[in-house]
Amino acid sequence: MNTLTHTSRQQPISSLAGWLTAPVDNSPLILFRVVFGLLIAVEGFGAILTGWVRRVFVEPQFTFNFIGLEFLQVFVGETMYLVYGLLGISGLMVMLGFRYRLAIVTYATLWSISYLLQKTSYNNHYYLLMLLCWVMVLMPAHRYFSLDVRQNFVRKSLTCPRWCTVVFVVQLFIVYTFASLAKIYPDWLAGRPISLWFAGKADFWLVGALLQKDWLQTMVIYGGIAFDGLIIPALLWRKTRPYAFAIGLFFHGFNSAVFHIGIFPYLAIALCVFFFPPEQVRRLFFKRKAKVTSELVSQTNYSLPTWALVLGILYFSWQVYLPLRHHLYPGNVFWTEEGHRLSWRMMLRTKSGSVRFMVENKATGETWWEEPRDHLTAKQSRKVATHPDMIWQFSQYLEKVYQERGYDDVAIYAHGEASLNGHPRDPLVDSSVDLTSVPWQPFRHAEWIYPDRVLNQNSDP
Repeated sequence: MNTLTHTSRQQPISSLAGWLTAPVDNSPLILFRVVFGLLIAVEGFGAILTGWVRRVFVEPQFTFNFIGLEFLQVFVGETMYLVYGLLGISGLMVMLGFRYRLAIVTYATLWSISYLLQKTSYNNHYYLLMLLCWVMVLMPAHRYFSLDVRQNFVRKSLTCPRWCTVVFVVQLFIVYTFASLAKIYPDWLAGRPISLWFAGKADFWLVGALLQKDWLQTMVIYGGIAFDGLIIPALLWRKTRPYAFAIGLFFHGFNSAVFHIGIFPYLAIALCVFFFPPEQVRRLFFKRKAKVTSELVSQTNYSLPTWALVLGILYFSWQVYLPLRHHLYPGNVFWTEEGHRLSWRMMLRTKSGSVRFMVENKATGETWWEEPRDHLTAKQSRKVATHPDMIWQFSQYLEKVYQERGYDDVAIYAHGEASLNGHPRDPLVDSSVDLTSVPWQPFRHAEWIYPDRVLNQNSDP
């Protein structure tokens, strides 16, 4: 019986809380815990082994944390090897269900620190992983097929409340729906980002030449919109579920092979388990597990406090607000970046540019230039040139550098240009504004960011 339609004989479906607390077979949740734990362990250990931790956290002099969280800079450096080593170990503990609650809280905390500590390698997949980690903190995902059960650390259970599966479905619906809507803008429909990305993969493996074909790029453009917009409804409907899952396997496999986006494609595939009937999952993966009978269901009671229900509604309301908040700011969100992060705008644009900073000694009027590459890694320098918030942060960093050198009062001006999706370059920020004198206002448009400098999206570069 489908996870989302199974009902409890103990508690009538007369209220939302009653429906959400109905007992259901926990096989999908248990299977997801095992796969999720393996994937996050690979993420932790893999980041060390591939040199990602070294490049992102050890080599830089500082990282671009989320503004307001500067205290996280204490972790920058070789400490992050320890952080990611603990992430790998915690992931294995989650997979095995060994001291599960401690392990997942540890992973969620350390991953949140890592995510919020740097924006240079920002992507929505890391954000989704952070959300899923905290969701898993709430889950009784170690109540079966775990070392915690075998060691009598927790009591074995064959069921969980329905909300444990519904949460994942709703979260995925938000992610994919807004990812689809975000693609409906002129440059994506014109194929600008896709053509630029695929042009750099002309020599890629066996399919480089195929990626240059107009018909294939058209399929990617409109197929991406259709997949993101329809995959959740298609997985929910029993008749289309097998076809949707097969398409999902191909879609995520293609993304993994072409774009090299880490564990995300496999995580997305694993999340599909919540759309299949729990009994089917049990028969395929837990053959020795007892069947959840109507008698067991009638003897099982779960509760959901009103405050927890309210918090859940507020959480998902916030998840809906974040992708829409860019409408509160003037200009093109792909250009200004205001409201861009945390909004499921995944792989939708490409930006390039250059920037340099003029430093003025206010006491003497003397000026000189600072190049980001003299302080930052190559990747950090490229990101600074195209992200206004990072331009502002680098200005604050330079101010501190000069204060340590004995300059009590300096002004810093950013001079640069950027290009969005291959359009001609334009100034991104007002070079007449001393960025050390303006505060960062996260809920208001920064007047020193040019909101309308991008040329018409349909014009030729």
